[in-house]
Amino acid sequence: MPLIRHKKSLFDYIFMPKCARLFIHLLLMSVSFVSSVNSTITVAEPLKITLAAEDSWPPFADEVGNGISHNLIKQAFKQVDVDVSTIVVPYARGLIMTERGSVDGVFNVTKEQSTIDRFIFGNEPLFTVTASFFFAKEHPTIADNKWQIPTKSTIGIVDGYEYGDEFTTLIEQLQLQVITVNNQRQLINLLLVGRIDTAIMYDLVADVYIKQMGVSHDIKAKFNNHTSKIFVAFSKLNPQAEHISQLLDKGLLTLQKQGKYQQLLLPSND
Repeated sequence: MPLIRHKKSLFDYIFMPKCARLFIHLLLMSVSFVSSVNSTITVAEPLKITLAAEDSWPPFADEVGNGISHNLIKQAFKQVDVDVSTIVVPYARGLIMTERGSVDGVFNVTKEQSTIDRFIFGNEPLFTVTASFFFAKEHPTIADNKWQIPTKSTIGIVDGYEYGDEFTTLIEQLQLQVITVNNQRQLINLLLVGRIDTAIMYDLVADVYIKQMGVSHDIKAKFNNHTSKIFVAFSKLNPQAEHISQLLDKGLLTLQKQGKYQQLLLPSND
């Protein structure tokens, strides 16, 4: 009985008007095409990136991967559907890893000529910070600005940090002796024991260490060195670096429009 029905259906199709057979043929092709398309459509996964984060720049980035920068960057990228993972390393190592393409980027980097030559930056900074010359109470200075620092003074800085486009000229013009260490805590210790005459430190970071070490009356900022706009620097070896930097710009602007940006700059967001 099923065979008889099958033969009858085939017979009806053969003797069906040509236009009707063409319609059925096109309908079957359409169903086949839609089925094929649906089988190949996949949901796009979020873009995933890895950033190096320095380990000794509180309140922006600390040794356990917390801080203002971490919060701000993750929230900004969240607005544009980018997943961020971080590797906590010394700052100088993070720069090298980014240059080599081992990670997609590094923060917190000052956008100046020396770094523009090495990395790709977006247009929107994470935030702006100031750095000052700090002196020990036991070793005061009569200088009122950095250009009045006595010739051949000994100055302490952190390895890999950026100190403004005038820094090289300042060192050469005043013949300053530079001592490099790994973090600002070490600079404070050198000031306390008189190993250096002055140290350039980022104000908010220095405030954290000075308070932790209980030396608020012994170490003071005297005058400004420079003001920095802080960025995420992306690897030039990553072909998507320009695109990722633009996504970060978009995410930061979105946070500003939402009124969340200023809140994320508060240390209490940790």
